[in-house]
Amino acid sequence: MRAVSWTTEVDRGLCMGSGVCAGIAPELYRLDDEDRAAPLNDRIDPDERALDAADSCPAAAVLVREDGQLIGPRP
Repeated sequence: MRAVSWTTEVDRGLCMGSGVCAGIAPELYRLDDEDRAAPLNDRIDPDERALDAADSCPAAAVLVREDGQLIGPRP
């Protein structure tokens, strides 16, 4: 059985550097030298905090996928 993993990314064109994602999930996201969010790792174990960060991003710049399918932000 294949282990489930998620991918997470930040659309730098949309990111406004609010830091909400890093505040919600500092183990998953950080603000870089340009004050834009970035994931600490592209692949992560399933983690509800990643979805919470995607849902809370004011610019909808945080994206979470499972098997290529977008699962966050949630509608």
